[in-house]
Amino acid sequence: MLRQIKPRNARSKRALDKKAPKAIENPKTALFLRGSSCSQLTQDALNDLYQLRVPLARKFTKKNNIHPFEDASSLEFFSEKNDASILVFGSTSKKRPHAITLVRTFSHKVLDMLELYLDPESFRTLSQFKNKKCAVGLKPMLLFAGTPFENPIPDEYTAAKSFFIDFFKGEPADKVDVEGLQYIVSISARDIVEGEEAKPKIHLRVYLIRTKRSGQKLPRVEVEEMGPRMDFRVGRYKEPEEAVLKEALKRAKTSQERPKKNVETDIMGDKMGRIHLGKQDLSELQTRKMKGLKRSRDVLASEDEDDMLDGASGEEPVKKPREA
Repeated sequence: MLRQIKPRNARSKRALDKKAPKAIENPKTALFLRGSSCSQLTQDALNDLYQLRVPLARKFTKKNNIHPFEDASSLEFFSEKNDASILVFGSTSKKRPHAITLVRTFSHKVLDMLELYLDPESFRTLSQFKNKKCAVGLKPMLLFAGTPFENPIPDEYTAAKSFFIDFFKGEPADKVDVEGLQYIVSISARDIVEGEEAKPKIHLRVYLIRTKRSGQKLPRVEVEEMGPRMDFRVGRYKEPEEAVLKEALKRAKTSQERPKKNVETDIMGDKMGRIHLGKQDLSELQTRKMKGLKRSRDVLASEDEDDMLDGASGEEPVKKPREA
């Protein structure tokens, strides 16, 4: 673990404030690492994934004696030192050839891990496709095809879908220009067949979007494979702990004003509200102390005429005291 150092100047204080928890978190940075034994095929795959993640990515080329599923303390150290919440680790062994481990962290502690084995026969690098590439830093469109990604029970395929969404998400944006949608990432897997031991492969393809004239108002949209082309076999999977996952999914309460209930605006722009009142006891109202509720002179004159009529009929009029 890194030591908690008190900042000595403004520069180090800004660096610590940047790493501190926020209501709206910074875009996730991906860190690419290689093990002590890593084949050239796996290194090329890491390099292509790094190119798709730029500029929110950092890549280390030195060898690291790390075994993620046995001891993940080294990965947590790299995550905290480089402020990276996504790690992609490549390694090769006789038992697990061309392995790419996808790691996500929360508070610089490992949240979950998924191991994928790259198929060397179908793998094609980004440079093997001789065509135009998309610009750096653009947000792709994601397409997940296959019922394994929609499984209500969390498993390796739902974890792969969640990881790739975090990986290609990039910086948050409220609005996206249509001109910036230049490529699409397709991730597919066939249906799971009962009784079959081998799990379906995950196919990753990247296509460039081209618009051509169609003679109509809307252009004709075509796709052209840009690369890379990767097929993965699912390997080991470390599920997140329930308490840690619940803490990671929490959202901070913002200081924004909450919308008022029973208040709406009509088509004319006037604000209308509905007020709910309880039953009122009118006997407790103090009407004599309110000037607006006192009797007027017209009311008093009508009462005098009623008294005179009562006197004419032979009945003694009852004098009523006037109010002060």
